[in-house]
Amino acid sequence: MLVLVTYDVGTTHSAGQRRLRQVSKVCQNYGQRVQNSVFECVVDATEFEVLKMKLIDIIDEEQDSLRFYQLGNNYKSKVEHVGIKESLDLEGPLIL
Repeated sequence: MLVLVTYDVGTTHSAGQRRLRQVSKVCQNYGQRVQNSVFECVVDATEFEVLKMKLIDIIDEEQDSLRFYQLGNNYKSKVEHVGIKESLDLEGPLIL
């Protein structure tokens, strides 16, 4: 299933900047960055739960926020892209 992960991490202090880097690194392990704080991740149900738990463990719920949008398995007809930075086929070969 395709999951869209968005986040907003408060970076006014060094701890927030560290959390931001950690959130980004975890998301990169599961998908591709499509905007600054937005990742598309193709995961199964178990991977999705692990991803959520990892991210929730990192953030400070009083300063940061996470959003998860589950677009399901038929996501290709639900995603439309306009402009630069064309998306990769997450389920296709990774040869560039």
